[in-house]
Amino acid sequence: MSEPRLGMPHLGFGVGLRTPHLPYIRRHLPPVGFFEIISENFLDTRGGRRRALEEIAERYPVVLHGVSLSIGSTDPLDFGYLRRLKRLADEIRAPWVSDHVCWTGVLGVNTHDLLPLPFTEETLDHVVRRVRVVQDVLERQLVLENPSSYVEFHASTLTEWEFLARMAEEADCGLLLDVNNVHVSAFNHDFDPVRYLRELPHERIVQMHLAGHTDYGTHIVDTHDAPVSAPVWELYRLAVELTGGAPTLLERDDKLPPFPELLAELDTARALTTAPAGGARG
Repeated sequence: MSEPRLGMPHLGFGVGLRTPHLPYIRRHLPPVGFFEIISENFLDTRGGRRRALEEIAERYPVVLHGVSLSIGSTDPLDFGYLRRLKRLADEIRAPWVSDHVCWTGVLGVNTHDLLPLPFTEETLDHVVRRVRVVQDVLERQLVLENPSSYVEFHASTLTEWEFLARMAEEADCGLLLDVNNVHVSAFNHDFDPVRYLRELPHERIVQMHLAGHTDYGTHIVDTHDAPVSAPVWELYRLAVELTGGAPTLLERDDKLPPFPELLAELDTARALTTAPAGGARG
């Protein structure tokens, strides 16, 4: 296992916390290192679901993963949202807060989708400035994920991995490497996923995601409704070799199986992380 990065602990292997699994988790206290919640699902929640979260947070580390920060938007940052996010992170003692390198809307309209950015110097400067402000408000380093994408901008002058690497260094933030998203975007845009992984700043990768997708032949969609595919496991093996192993979370958002099936899938990640070095290809 790698050492903690950017002052953030190495939490091992975790699963996304989803409401249908709450009764099982509270009853059986499964052997996972941490849970991850969708921040927006709990920002203003009280009652039974919030009590369940607090109970779980007493026993496990719980990290926040947002979908509404819209770090790349030209709209002003929502400081009300950021204050609520900080309050939630403080209340459940979240080891870190993450979101996505994207924009979600403009002129106050939220599309509820993670929209891609043009990878240009101007966009980079814009995102870096906003990340610094967000980190000041949250009083902690932000962790940002590479989203899957289905279109590219002709105006882009940087590759996605160049953009992420420079953003992380210039804003002094962490990266959440979604290995499935690398595979999805590499297929959709015909780039080399191995080069992508090799050229990231590995010391800034504080978490990794694994998830399933749907392959439509001509394109792949990041659906989070299936087991992790063989190509993604192979990329994960390489990511472990390059990073030394970072906290890894299994995401599942649709067609949820019984929780023990997710635990069995998580065991594959554990096995790949503890396998002898040199097993990665590419």
